[in-house]
Amino acid sequence: MSRFSFNQITAKHWDLVDLVKGLVEADVDKVALWREPVAEYGLERVAALVRDAGLEVTTLCRSGFFQEPDWFDDNRRAIDEAAALGTGVLVLVSGGLPSGSKDIKGARQHVADAIAQLVPHAAAAGVTLAIEPLHPMYAADRCVINTWDQAVAIASAFPADQVGVTVDTYHLWWDDTVLDKIEQAGDRIAIYQLADWITPLPAGVLTGRGLPGQGCVDIAAFDAAVEKAGYTGPIEVEVMNEELWQRPGREILSLSTAACAQQEIRRRPSSEATLFGG
Repeated sequence: MSRFSFNQITAKHWDLVDLVKGLVEADVDKVALWREPVAEYGLERVAALVRDAGLEVTTLCRSGFFQEPDWFDDNRRAIDEAAALGTGVLVLVSGGLPSGSKDIKGARQHVADAIAQLVPHAAAAGVTLAIEPLHPMYAADRCVINTWDQAVAIASAFPADQVGVTVDTYHLWWDDTVLDKIEQAGDRIAIYQLADWITPLPAGVLTGRGLPGQGCVDIAAFDAAVEKAGYTGPIEVEVMNEELWQRPGREILSLSTAACAQQEIRRRPSSEATLFGG
């Protein structure tokens, strides 16, 4: 499991201390953390906890939400939090339309302008801003950046180690052009996240994700595309699912690792080198 990273939101209700202990016991050495539970436990305490456990924090989720009045200060704080946790990647969810607005073109331009203002601070902190394009159904209220092309258009104005793009299978699977573009992305890929698309979608749609292999996403095709791009970084399982959240944290972790292993077996049944191992 040399590249597997467990995203904290996949076991939303797992206490952070128990999460760290469970990862260590399962020989998983990578974790993606979320700002809210980190703030609740205390940034310095979390930084010490993961450091003492020997865990690598692959990303901090999430910042952005540039439609909010305090976006500048909040994003600068998020960059500082990422640096304090020892991760070089801060995931950005751009935010939706400002209240009462229908100007999606203007909102997207604002996202580009906002990221440009944040880059100097992020670069000084050694943190890559990872723009995450979200499925178009989130455009109004959560993320006006909805395609790979839109994210890359913003990111390409800066070096790849300053602004990258998040590959999230749940959000990109529907785009019949995206795999070829990912293959050509090179070091623009900041992080690779796995989740499957399952139907029917629940009310609110946020928790309509499944573990890899449970839905209709061709995970193997995404694996091949990011590999062809030369991406060798962590692979996060990031699943938001109410039914899954009701299970004990250790069971969710076990299900996540098993799902990833099964995906790899299906993709490369005769290969000695595996995406999640070596």
